[in-house]
Amino acid sequence: MSTLAERLSGLREKYGKMLKPELAEKMERHIEELRRDGTVARALKAGDRAPAFTLRDQHGTEISSTGLLARGPLVVSFYRGTWCPYCNEEVNALASAYDRIRATSAELVTITPQSTENAQAYLSEHPVPFAILVDPDAKVAESFGLAYTFPEYLSNLYKTVFSNDLAAVNAGKTWRLPIPARFVIAPNGIIADAQVDADYRFRPDPADTLAALERLHAAASH
Repeated sequence: MSTLAERLSGLREKYGKMLKPELAEKMERHIEELRRDGTVARALKAGDRAPAFTLRDQHGTEISSTGLLARGPLVVSFYRGTWCPYCNEEVNALASAYDRIRATSAELVTITPQSTENAQAYLSEHPVPFAILVDPDAKVAESFGLAYTFPEYLSNLYKTVFSNDLAAVNAGKTWRLPIPARFVIAPNGIIADAQVDADYRFRPDPADTLAALERLHAAASH
């Protein structure tokens, strides 16, 4: 079975060939803007305290980070939506690694601004064993330092070229998204590991998350 890195590499090659140079330039421009304007620098890091949150999952059930942390470590993965093939590959990889994550006494949740209704068709064909939490207006993403709003040149590109109106897709009816990121949070609420990248085409491998959970378990045993 191929690794997540290999599958993402395949997607980058596929879409790199499909995108016209002038469109690719706009996508690259926005990634660089996120790096330069301080958005990435504002993201929470290892050693920071994770904000508490309560959100509804894909079944409408309220899930509390405080309640989950009372039972053990928590992995929180922010992604853009099922319209993003890179996100889907990551979520699928996390689903495959879920039993190994649970074996470390940790729980995993994913967080997206996309409404459950707009994700339902995909999720019915690709069910996952963990909670997919809906974050209207990307408010929880903002509390982790991840939220940003598409500039007009990019929202126009998505609507006219990709036929993707994120304001219609997202629960908050806005163009706000999270920078894809994954956090490992210790039971005391302190972030033990933070993986954040402004380039949505790259995601940490689940093996990295498992390694962080093992380090956390080892530290707790001493």
